Amino acid sequence: MMKNNALEQALPFLNQIDGSRREQFENYFRTAPLWLINTFVVEEMKKGNVFVREGDPVNMIYLIGEGLIKATDYRIYGIRYDFVLFSKVYAFGGMEIIINLDKYQTTLQTVTDCTVLKIPKAGFQKWMDTDITALKQEARLMGEYLLQQDREGRALLFLQGANRVAMVLANRYKQHAENGVLKMKGDRQELSDFTGLCVKTITRSIKKFREEGMITTSGNYIMIDRGQYLRLKKMVSEILAGDF
Repeated sequence: MMKNNALEQALPFLNQIDGSRREQFENYFRTAPLWLINTFVVEEMKKGNVFVREGDPVNMIYLIGEGLIKATDYRIYGIRYDFVLFSKVYAFGGMEIIINLDKYQTTLQTVTDCTVLKIPKAGFQKWMDTDITALKQEARLMGEYLLQQDREGRALLFLQGANRVAMVLANRYKQHAENGVLKMKGDRQELSDFTGLCVKTITRSIKKFREEGMITTSGNYIMIDRGQYLRLKKMVSEILAGDF
């Protein structure tokens, strides 16, 4: 009980987030010692903040309490490629610690205003080195993340144009829909960065989906209900066997 109280005091946002996300945090830190909890720092970050840059020394571990972030790769001819949006509780910088890398392997940026938990590298590494349960949990989460990225990356190789956009929209529905509806900013450039398609192709695809009733638009927003999500999913499933 004392540890639970310490966690709540260190992470006041736990009382403001949904029950599922709160449970993820509680499970993640269920074996965390008090000395580690006492090193926690919570920071509010504005939308568009690049808080990790690929190649910088690893000095802090980050977990997202509230909000959404994305990973960006600039290594291919300097072209920006946004390859994943994160919503689940995950220790950014943890992978580098586990596989003994001293530099961050990707660039991370806030997509929305975010509440971020920061843990100094030395404390996180000591926890991993002395707690086999925590180490196994971190390895499992890292493996799940890498497997998901590998599958999605391979799937995108076989999709072109509107089909690729449909997959991204369907995945975002699965990850971020609330009460059966996804409402997201229809930023064409952001979707272009994420899919690797040009803005013109994104615009044509959005127009096609809207005209066919597969999405709804309102101002700068795209909205997708469950029926529309199932149609987008079917469109992709006709090319990719199984779930995606």
